[in-house]
Amino acid sequence: MNGKTHETNGNSRWFGRALVLASVPLLGLTALAAPASAHGSVVDPASRNYGCFERWGDDFQNPAMEQEDPMCWQAWQDNPNAMWNWNGLYRDNVGGDHQGQVPDGTLCSGGNTEGGRYDSMDTPGAWRTTDVADDFTIHLYDQASHGADYFQVYVTEQGFDPATQSLAWDDLELVEETGSYPPGNDYLIDVSTSGRTGDHVVFTIWKASHADQVYYLCSDVTFG
Repeated sequence: MNGKTHETNGNSRWFGRALVLASVPLLGLTALAAPASAHGSVVDPASRNYGCFERWGDDFQNPAMEQEDPMCWQAWQDNPNAMWNWNGLYRDNVGGDHQGQVPDGTLCSGGNTEGGRYDSMDTPGAWRTTDVADDFTIHLYDQASHGADYFQVYVTEQGFDPATQSLAWDDLELVEETGSYPPGNDYLIDVSTSGRTGDHVVFTIWKASHADQVYYLCSDVTFG
């Protein structure tokens, strides 16, 4: 997918919104440009939309993005708020039924959550990756100090190709399931894998403690 084509009126609305957002100072993780309420995301290895925000949030109209970072480019074209709201990719009232609420092909958008705001995260392609070893640590930043009832971390099976395949539950292996975490800002989750090389997707499920609110986060990695 190369991003949706907007009509003239849509472009006017988009640029108006973009100019407003661009006028807000970018102050890193503690004071963000657009999210109206604070939540969180995996910041290392960066989730897809957090990585796009981190690399392009202060330069999101740069035409060089199309060549330098094409997957982020298609995401910004599709819906800039997916990146400005990098900490809001969640579903409410899941009831523990992750596979029922989040169908195959929509895992990285949380099952087309938030009216489809994050749908571009599901697009196969050459997403920027983070180099990891068999054993690595996930860093999740919880801006709102929600706490966690648990984390579940999945990694794609060897042979899955993120550049050409949409992510499905059968593509994943559960490699870590944690207990609860008390409210805080930074959660570290140690993960151990084996037998993987090349590009993969790390899929993190974060069940927040303050409500039936679940975050579904895709991070792209390269196993060396």
